[in-house]
Formats: sequence, C-alpha cells, structure tokens
Amino acid sequence: MEMLAPMRAAAFPSLESAIRIKGPLYFCGEFVPLHLPEVRERLEKELLLMLWDRAQVILWLKRTGRYFPHIETVFRGAGMPDDLKYVAVIESALRPKAGSGRGARGIWQFIASTAGNYELTVDRFIDERRNFYFATRAAASYLRDLHDQFSSWTLACAAYNMGEQGLEKRIKMQEVQDYYHLHLPEETQRYVLRAIAAKLILTDPARYGFDMHPGDYYKPRRFDRVKLRAKYPTPLTLVAKAAGTYYKDIRDLNPQILSEVIPPGQHVLFLPEGAAGEFAERYHPLMAKYRETLKPETYVVKRGDSLTEIARSHDMTLYRLCKLNKLSTRATIHPGQELLVQ
Repeated sequence: MEMLAPMRAAAFPSLESAIRIKGPLYFCGEFVPLHLPEVRERLEKELLLMLWDRAQVILWLKRTGRYFPHIETVFRGAGMPDDLKYVAVIESALRPKAGSGRGARGIWQFIASTAGNYELTVDRFIDERRNFYFATRAAASYLRDLHDQFSSWTLACAAYNMGEQGLEKRIKMQEVQDYYHLHLPEETQRYVLRAIAAKLILTDPARYGFDMHPGDYYKPRRFDRVKLRAKYPTPLTLVAKAAGTYYKDIRDLNPQILSEVIPPGQHVLFLPEGAAGEFAERYHPLMAKYRETLKPETYVVKRGDSLTEIARSHDMTLYRLCKLNKLSTRATIHPGQELLVQ
C-alpha cells in the first residue's frame, strides 16, 4: 500500500491582516509611494485578488523553482534588477505555452512584431516565443532598452505592457514622468502594482499562510543543447530516435517547434540530459535512410548551371545526381531542362 504524507489542517492569516502593508517598499530599487492613499488602495486590491485564489498562488510558487533560477541568472548577468522576474509571473503565471487573445505568446508574452525585433523567429513552423530560454534572453534585452528610453524601471514595465509609443505619448501629453502619477489604461494602471503584489507574496509565502517545503518546488529542467543544420524537412520522430528518447520528450523540450517536422535551416535543439554525446552518430545514418524514402524534387536548369554546381547546391554527389537522371558525368545540360534532385 502506498504511504502518503499526513494531512495538516490549513492555517493562514485573515485577508484583512494580510493587506496591512508596512513600508518602506521598493520595486526594482524604486520607491513605492504607499503614503499616497490611491497607490495603497490599488496594491491592496491586487493582493486581495491574488490571495483569494490560493490554488493559483501555490502553482506560482511551485513554478518559481523551475523558472526563477534562470531568469535571475540572465538578469544578474545583464546588471538588471532581480524584481523584473515578477513581470513573468503576472504576464503568464510562468506558463511557457500561455497565449492571449491579442496574439501574445510564451512566459514573457511577446507579440510577433516585438519578438522579431529581438531575434525571436515566429513563423508557421517555429515560434521561439514559446521557448522559455530564448524568450528570457529577448525579454532582458527589451526591458533594458525600455529602461534606456524612459530612465525608470517602473515606466519600462508600463511600456512593456502597453507599448513604448503609447506610453511616450501619454508622458508628453500629461507632462509627467512618474508611473504612479500617470493616467494610463486600466490594465497598465494595475500592471506594476500586480508585480509588486506578486513580489510580496512570493518572497515571503509563510507570512501569507503558504506552508511550502523545499521539495514542493518544481525543479529546473536539465537538458543538452545541440545545433542541427537541417537540409531537408526533418521528422521529430527521427530526432527522438537519434536522441534515444520519445517523441513527447522532444516536443516538451522544444515547444518552439509547432509541427511534427523541423523545417530546413539551422536550429538549436534541446535534448534530454546526456543525449548529445551520441546524437550526431545516430542522426546521420537515420537521416540518410530517411532520405532514401523521399520522392525526388525537380530542379529547372538555369543559364550558367553545371552538373557539379547543381549537385553541390542540393547536397548531393555528382554521381548521385547523374544516376538519378540517367546521365553521364560529362553530359551536357541546357536551360529549361528538368533534373531530379534529392
């Protein structure tokens, strides 16, 4: 019979006592003006809403064990405030596959246009916003650029939510450069206060009645990275075989891949820990065998082409190209002629 840990009765403070916040309070090193009644009221509201959904906060806490260590490392390396990690919590609840009705995706909720500005590939085959590691690097760059533009981390966070152009317009119109005194869209008015509320709870969960033990937190995923230059569409089942693992593992480790096939091009793939060592020696024979099953494509000869150049551009030997087309290696080819390539 399976032994289960003993159950304990829940014990947590009243909501009234939980929102009695004593200052001073800072976010990203910037003073939070709790002495302003409106700011205190807004923060109390966000705390109450979060604490009411205790199950959600427990999931946040558990996920911090998996995602916060890497975020902290990236931000520390970039000389950025640690508090910015709470932006990921309020953006996506630390869910890499999170999406919004406005087309934002991933833990950092990039929209496609901003993702493209920060070297994240987004197309019908690959969406790197969904890869936590790629997206965290991009988020650090974007937030740093926003701070350079607005000279304030709270304003950088506001711009991250509503867009830098919209925030710049409101700053100029209202002649105010302080987040807490700007009139902004409701979502942005709440945005930084939500991040501060998340910080209060997640940095001191016991105060709010969350009895978390070290073993309760999810562990960071361990993996190997390999660079794969795919010359042809490559099935993920083939990658899984080369890695000595399951298709599901490859999909779970590489959420940026949107289908069963990796498109041609250069890719960074995540493999189960320890799989990289023998990956290449397994992959190449499997790929060669798979290519034999592919139907040849057709190439139309252009002026100036030669058999040697056509073979090289299609990653074929001259012998293979000629055999496929029943030609001698010295055969003459003409513009407009169709050749089978593979």
